[in-house]
Amino acid sequence: MTDAFRSRTRFHGRIERDAPCSEPGCSEPGEFRAPMSPGNFDGPGSWRWLCLDHVREFNAKYNYFTGMTPDEIEEQQRPMAGWERETRAFSTGGADRPPSWADFTDPLDAISGRFRRGAPVERKDGRALSGEQRRDLKTLGLDIDADRRALRTRYSDLVRRYHPDRNGGDRSHEKSLTEVIAAYQRLKGAAAFA
Repeated sequence: MTDAFRSRTRFHGRIERDAPCSEPGCSEPGEFRAPMSPGNFDGPGSWRWLCLDHVREFNAKYNYFTGMTPDEIEEQQRPMAGWERETRAFSTGGADRPPSWADFTDPLDAISGRFRRGAPVERKDGRALSGEQRRDLKTLGLDIDADRRALRTRYSDLVRRYHPDRNGGDRSHEKSLTEVIAAYQRLKGAAAFA
């Protein structure tokens, strides 16, 4: 690998192009962008393409403060310059307003406290339920703390209500019957109902 090739490939902002440099008389490829008018960087603007040597020369001559009065320069150099602009409010990311920091001794508890209000209710016996098991309980119309006996009783009641052999041949509840049977089959094997 030649030194000339290595020097051309390691620079940020280099874009490989076959067009020559915009400087008159230069035959090197124009691979670096430079603005046509030095003071305007708002928006897409128009660009000229320069070789590495000419973009270095352009950057060495560049002065952001060209054309500004001393008062404008001082305004731009203030430590808080730009911070007084109005910005959009931050998104809450699906969480509600954060709790008061004074309510917590550990900052991590305060952060997780924002999301705890939306957390699913736990069973009184401490046994964990998955999201699917919670949906199955809802399908059966049972509360979160239902036990194995309540599960079996509710399943029997719903099968009697929805099965066509038990409800006079009404087949309009077949979908509900299928959902009840599937929910019961999943729940009866769950550790929470063992």
